[in-house]
Amino acid sequence: MENTQTAQSPELSGNVLFYKDPQPLSPEQHAGLGVKKIDQPFGFLRNAHAIPVTVTEFGMAASAYPIIFVGDERTPVAVMGVRQNENLFINDDGMIEQDFYVPAFVRRYPFVFANDKGSDRLLLCVDRDAPMVSNQPDVAFFENGEATAFTNNAIEFCKEFERQRRATVEFTKLMMKFDLFETKAVSFQPRDAEGKEAGEQQKIADYWAVDETKLNNLSDEQFNELRASGAISAIYGHLVSLLNWQRVVQRAVAATPAAETTPA
Repeated sequence: MENTQTAQSPELSGNVLFYKDPQPLSPEQHAGLGVKKIDQPFGFLRNAHAIPVTVTEFGMAASAYPIIFVGDERTPVAVMGVRQNENLFINDDGMIEQDFYVPAFVRRYPFVFANDKGSDRLLLCVDRDAPMVSNQPDVAFFENGEATAFTNNAIEFCKEFERQRRATVEFTKLMMKFDLFETKAVSFQPRDAEGKEAGEQQKIADYWAVDETKLNNLSDEQFNELRASGAISAIYGHLVSLLNWQRVVQRAVAATPAAETTPA
C-alpha cells in the first residue's frame, strides 16, 4: 500500500476543512478500523458554507452553486451558504439535497493526503474522529495486514483528486498571469410581506471572479493559450455559475417573502 506510515507518525502540515484528527493510515495503527454506515452521512458538512472545487468540476458544480475565487491564491470554492457555519443544501437526513452536485473534496472524506514536513511525500491519512470511522466497521481498511479493495480505491481517488488540485492551481495561475480577476460583491435587498423594500441592502460576500471585459480584450495569442490549456470551458462554467447566487440567497431568507440579489 502506498503513502502509509509504518513507524512514528510524521509531523503533518496544513489544516483541512472537516478533518479533526487526520492520522497516516497504516495496518499497525488502524488494523481493526474501517467505515460503517451512519444515519447522517454528510452531517459533517453542515457547518461548511464554501467547499473547494477543482477546475474539472466547474461544469458540474455550476449547475448548482456559485463558484467564486477566494484568498491570495484565488482558490475556487462552491458556495453552499451565505453565513459562516451554515450549509443550506444539507437536509434533515444529513444528505446533500437530491440533484445537487457533491464536490470531490466532500466525497473523499474521511481520507486525505497530507504533507510530511520531514520529506516531500504525500501521506494518505484518515480522520480518526470521522463519524463513519469505526472499530466495528462494515468495510475494513485492512485484511491480514494488507489494504482492502476499499482502501485501494480510496488511494486512487485521492491520487486523482491531488492531480486535479494541482491542475486547478495552474489554472488560477494562468488567470492571474493574464490579470483576468476582478473583485466583486453580492448583496440582497430585504423585502416585506408586500414585496416592498424593507431596510438597506445587506452584503453577503466579497470575492474574486473573472472579468468578462478583460477576457474579451485578450489578444488572439493570449486567448489561444487559454484555449490550448483547456481553461476556456472552466471560465465560462464559472461565469454561468454566478447566476446561482439568487438560489443561495433565497434559501437563506426562505422565511421571508423574497430577496433580490445584486451582484456588483
